[in-house]
Amino acid sequence: MAETENIFLFVPNIIGFARVVLAIISFYFMPTNYIIATWCYVVSALLDAVDGHAARYFNQSTKFGAILDQLTDRIGTTCLLATLCIFYPAYAFWLQLSMAIDIACHWIYLHTTLLQGKTSHKFIDMSENPIMSIYYTNRTVLFIMCAGNEAFYASLYLLNFTEGPTFASVGIFRLIAYLSAPIAIIKSAISILHGYVSCINLSIIDVKERQSKLKDN
Repeated sequence: MAETENIFLFVPNIIGFARVVLAIISFYFMPTNYIIATWCYVVSALLDAVDGHAARYFNQSTKFGAILDQLTDRIGTTCLLATLCIFYPAYAFWLQLSMAIDIACHWIYLHTTLLQGKTSHKFIDMSENPIMSIYYTNRTVLFIMCAGNEAFYASLYLLNFTEGPTFASVGIFRLIAYLSAPIAIIKSAISILHGYVSCINLSIIDVKERQSKLKDN
């Protein structure tokens, strides 16, 4: 009898656990110590790329690892935004809205993808759109979008403590916030599009299941 693999001890999943620990440390220090919080948050985010390479190198890709990555990403961003709600109460509504869009649209997108099973021509595939195709297939574009989104919220966090080094009489963190704001807005718009298309695809699944039940009856 073949020995059962312990996927929890796979290298990419161990890296994933390290990401969780670093994220928790970051959350603890976010309100008081921006240096520790920032370093832990950034290292946790960078390890997201490392565990992907490790999964391919060691041939240890798992569904658990993929879900762990997604949850760590979503929770990390959500907790950062929760802290920003405390720092910038006047903008709490928009920060809460950003959290809601991020969580809801990612959740329904992943859930619908699992329910779809095999790819069907009847489902809406956003990768057929030339603009969305670039988003899905070009790693550089995807990295810029994700990094830009994180940079926007991270710079807002840092601005509560310091402007950072100045460049052309403007604090570097403020400059990053200005430059990355459009990326964060576009990223939220893409998330909304994901959510909308996922709702359409979920309705297709519902209709097919209802038709199947009616036939059986």
